Parts: sequence; structure tokens; C-alpha cells
Amino acid sequence: MPFAEAADGAAIHYRVHGTGEPLLLLAGQSNDHHWWDCVRDDFAARFTTVVLDHRGTGESDRPDTDTYSTPGFARDVVAVLDHAGIDRAHVYGTSMGGRIAQWLAADHPDRVDRLVLGCTSPGAPHGVERGPEVRAALSQADPDAARRALLELMYTPAWLAEQEHAHPGREFHTLGDPTMPAHARRRHLRASARHDAWDALPRITAPTLVVHGTDDAFNPAANAPLLAARIPDARTFLVPGARHAYFEEFADVATPAVLAFLAGGAVPQAPLP
Repeated sequence: MPFAEAADGAAIHYRVHGTGEPLLLLAGQSNDHHWWDCVRDDFAARFTTVVLDHRGTGESDRPDTDTYSTPGFARDVVAVLDHAGIDRAHVYGTSMGGRIAQWLAADHPDRVDRLVLGCTSPGAPHGVERGPEVRAALSQADPDAARRALLELMYTPAWLAEQEHAHPGREFHTLGDPTMPAHARRRHLRASARHDAWDALPRITAPTLVVHGTDDAFNPAANAPLLAARIPDARTFLVPGARHAYFEEFADVATPAVLAFLAGGAVPQAPLP
């Protein structure tokens, strides 16, 4: 397993699959590279895909130090690209991965070819935050109830019912790395909550596609037009009826749109709900 050395000496684990132009896939908060397992093969068929474990997750180091921030995660990504011998890559970041991708594109424009920002936001000061009912659901004392609330923020109830019937006990890779220590979870949460790339967004020069599920309450869909308006010449692709994990449940809609954009073609129109 390859490891890159970050600026502070932390080891960042990553994996490479596929052939073609490089494509970096960035996972959400408190998640490792398995976040992308459901769709990675679709991208690896066309691109050399790179996935990584953010510090604090997976096989990467988990320092209990003040080194967790979205700009800092972006610097970890640069270390991975350097170690993998990749000068420039397409970048697709979702959720907190999209926040990291914003800094990567703004601060390291020579490393980013095309940029896709999925189910993400510019940060609390200028973005649209999740509602108090969402926060209350996720902070329930009963861990099973909190897990169920998170599942229903990620996926539609109908799709969940289908999965639970067809694959009883299946593992969902979007609910967080279960091996993370408590200090790393706290630091991931703080890093994402402190994200504010508003002033940096106009510096992004990479062609950008903003993707969001219309029914996303975890990271409200109202953030998509904010990002698109702030990033020069950005385009928006909304997935009707999708919640936060649109890239998995609605892969048949979202993945072709992202692939078309990365190939430099026209993004197909999203289907009507």
C-alpha cells in the first residue's frame, strides 16, 4: 500500500486503479477511501483513479494534533499527488471532500484540470447550514436511532428499503470510518465546521461542475447555486429527488453527467422528477 508523507510527517495512505488521465476522488468527513467503492470501477474504466484516506481515517496516520483543516487536507492531497508522480489531475470531491477540493483548486491551480464539487458548500459564514431538526436527529443519545437518521439523510427511504430487503445487513460506506478514534472524529467535525472558502472561490480557474441532490437536507441544495455563482463560469447539475449520497443511489444519473464533464463534453440534462 503506498503512503505519501505530509508536510508534518504524517503518513497518508492512497490507492491507484485504472488507466487514462488521472482523477482524484475525495471522500466526505470522517470517511476513508471506501466512500467511493460503489462507483469507483465506473471511473476507473476511463481514468487512473486515486483515492485516499484523510488523516485520521483508514490506514493514514491519526495524530491528535491541531493539523486538521480543509486547507490542511488539501496540502495532504498535494503530497499524495507528488508521491504518485501526478502533476495534474481531474478532481471530484463530495461533501467535506468538496470543501477540500475548493482549497486544492484555489491554492494549487496548477494541480487541478477539471473540478467537480458534489453535495458541498462554501462554508458556514456564507453557505446554507443544515437545520436544527437535522442536528437534533444526529445527536440522539440512542446510537441506533442516530445511525438511522444519518442513513435517511444519505438515502431515500424507498431505496433503503430495497437495499435492506435485497442485502440484509449490508454495510454502508458513507456513514463514517468505524475505526476512527474519538479525537480524530472531533477534529474532522471541527475542520469541516470551520471551512470558509468564500473569498478563495473566485480564484478557481479550473472548469467546474457543481452537483447536488435536490432533496439534500444534510448539506442543503441551496449551496449549489451559491458555489456556482462564486466560481467563474461554473455549471450546475441537480439530481432530482436525491439526498446527500446522490453519487451512490443515483449513480445512473450522476456518474454519466460527471464523466461527460470530465471528458470535456456537454453535461446531459438531469431527468425530471
